[in-house]
Amino acid sequence: MQEYIQKRVLEICAYILETGATVRQTAQVFQVSKSTVHKDMTERLPSLNKELAREVKKILDINKSERHLRGGEATRKKYKELG
Repeated sequence: MQEYIQKRVLEICAYILETGATVRQTAQVFQVSKSTVHKDMTERLPSLNKELAREVKKILDINKSERHLRGGEATRKKYKELG
């Protein structure tokens, strides 16, 4: 793995652990795609640090289980502004 990729993976990992951010939020902050963030956290991070990978996975699993709530809230807000 190239050095700049390792650096990005560890920076993204630290950001998610600090903020609990979603993949989408993290992708916006680091100006990469959601796919890149997901691949970095699920495939590349475990090869660098298994313990950090476990911690990030917990946060990503929580975010995934709550995403339907965030989506519903976004829709509610959108239609409240329109009407």
